[in-house]
Amino acid sequence: MKKLTVMIMSSVALAAAGAEFDLPAVTGDNMVLQQQTDARLWGFDRPSTEVEVRPSWTDTVYRAVTGPDGRWDVAVATPAASFDPHTITFATADTVVTVCDVLVGEVWLCSGQSNMEMPVRGFSTQPVEGALELIKTAGRYPGVRVITVPKAGAYEPCRDFEADWKVSTPANVYDFTAIGYMFGRELTDLLDVPVGIISCAYGGSKVEGWLPRHILDTYPDWDMEAERDSTMLEWQRIGVMYNAMLNPVIGYTVRGFLWNQGESNVGRHHEYAEHQADMVSEWRRLWGGAELPFYFVELPGWEYGNPEGIDAALLRESQHRAAAMLPSCGIVCTSDLVGEDEVGDIHASRKAEIAERLAMMAGARTYGIEGLPDRYPTYRSMQNDGERAVLTFDNAWSGFTPNEELPGFEVCGTDGVFRPARALQDWDDHTVTVSRPEGVDRIEAVRYCFKNFAIGRVHDLTGMPLVPFRTDK
Repeated sequence: MKKLTVMIMSSVALAAAGAEFDLPAVTGDNMVLQQQTDARLWGFDRPSTEVEVRPSWTDTVYRAVTGPDGRWDVAVATPAASFDPHTITFATADTVVTVCDVLVGEVWLCSGQSNMEMPVRGFSTQPVEGALELIKTAGRYPGVRVITVPKAGAYEPCRDFEADWKVSTPANVYDFTAIGYMFGRELTDLLDVPVGIISCAYGGSKVEGWLPRHILDTYPDWDMEAERDSTMLEWQRIGVMYNAMLNPVIGYTVRGFLWNQGESNVGRHHEYAEHQADMVSEWRRLWGGAELPFYFVELPGWEYGNPEGIDAALLRESQHRAAAMLPSCGIVCTSDLVGEDEVGDIHASRKAEIAERLAMMAGARTYGIEGLPDRYPTYRSMQNDGERAVLTFDNAWSGFTPNEELPGFEVCGTDGVFRPARALQDWDDHTVTVSRPEGVDRIEAVRYCFKNFAIGRVHDLTGMPLVPFRTDK
């Protein structure tokens, strides 16, 4: 809650005067501001109202005047990160509001659908692995704070929402985004700074749900206006999360974005990469940073109607293509983070490893920490004589484990039917040789874990999984 420390007029007098001073939910007690930058703050009052902003870490007073719409904005220079609490005082002619326990550190916005939304307490009958330890040790991370934007949809832009910044305590963490919160803890361990997480996710939402109408109107077969009077559920609609959830936090200064989404776009892989890239470019434009880091999470293994199908594999391929289309983007592979019993559970329980991999990527690429593993073994090329296919890989300098036969490879012959095949790595050059199995006339193509549900069991020596791939197109 925002704390009113001084009132120059009584509440009755303010009401009579028609005072309307208001701060957005994202600006309040326990908030985290991005360090060493010009952090944006804003609020609302009557038009032509003068507002002063006084941060406790400086003698500088920032001033603004509300526009015709009643909104004011300032950019406040922030110091280096620390765990020392600060205050920020906002003053007009008739109101003084002080926000307390403000930390300066690193801020990330976490968005997507249910696997990003999934809280530490889990969903019904679907747990988060290690939740007890997270709850028990939450008090060790008072510098990790989370604000959760409530799930909502609207066809017109919304100004604000109801929520508060929460400090990491055993009582609070139950409802924190599991991936976002664990990412914050990992980042705090890496950098020794406070971390603020803005959780802005809606289960079931499509990537198109997070795009503005002026972009959606350029897409064939996507009609935001036609949805208004339909019987679609809120989470199925397009553009509405952008208006109701993202719009109120646009411009709040962040270091970067984490994105975990894609399940609801399975079957539309042909357009996903371009739409995802459009979203990244638009969000960067709105936040004023052409290369703000944007790190994706690979689609989880699930049955998607048929475990042996490849629609989800094609969507994962599109995710990787989207990450390669723009600078300062990356994607963490998750093919190894599902169990045999999770084929019917789209909310896999192992969120800690995903958060760790996101933190390693951010640590290496955003913060320049040398030595952190942030690259995954990926398919490069194939030499094929029909009997044996020799595969080469990038980011595999130390070879693969297991160091004998590698599971998960398939080949097809001229009939196009893929069958399991034996794959062995060469210990000297770390190529992988896949042999023609019985029932295949000649090797035409090779695939690895290229299914809706397949558990990746091949890793490099730091535990980074081999990215699923196909040699055919």
